[in-house]
Amino acid sequence: MATAEFIPYSAYREFPEDEMIRRSEEFYELVNRRRTVRTFSDRNVDRIIIEKAIHAAGTAPSGANMQPWNFIAVSSPEIKSKIRIAAEQEEKEFYANKAPKEWLDALAPLGTDDKKPFLERAPWLIAVFAEKYGKLEDGRSVKHYYVQESVGIATGILLTALHAAGLATLTHTPSPMNFLNEILNRSENERPYLLIVTGFPDENTTIPDVHRKKLHEISQFIV
Repeated sequence: MATAEFIPYSAYREFPEDEMIRRSEEFYELVNRRRTVRTFSDRNVDRIIIEKAIHAAGTAPSGANMQPWNFIAVSSPEIKSKIRIAAEQEEKEFYANKAPKEWLDALAPLGTDDKKPFLERAPWLIAVFAEKYGKLEDGRSVKHYYVQESVGIATGILLTALHAAGLATLTHTPSPMNFLNEILNRSENERPYLLIVTGFPDENTTIPDVHRKKLHEISQFIV
């Protein structure tokens, strides 16, 4: 395999320490306002906003730079309806038969159930797919490395980019999600990873009064 060409890292920008602190504080304030919502407005969202957010997600680091992700953005009412019908079928089975009581008890305070109207009402759904392996132009397959980790990082950037643009988001993971391959006509090398619902929140949207862990609860510093 040929060695990659190395070029100067001219895109790097360094800032004075006080500006670094200010930027880190402002970024925390930005992302701390992000909350999952389940009621969306049907207001249109310009496609360019979705495109830019996905483009940002594509900057994520990945194992051996294989970039094992694919993002399918859906605004078609017909396709969104098909996704909702299939997802609610899986969710009905989950709540009725699959989920252990402990899991249902954990979900109870959030008020979730098998009804997913947001899958049709929100203007955009973004299906995130993880590529188990790549396909070369000559038809050969190439192994991808650290797929779960890579796609997880890219998805985090995507959610943050959508939030930074002023959109609300919801992460939805019906299990299994194989119906997405069929509805969206995806290849067998792609596995559904996550479904992101995005748009403007409904004017009457409410959120559960839950709190995030404090810094000392999620970190330790060894100096």
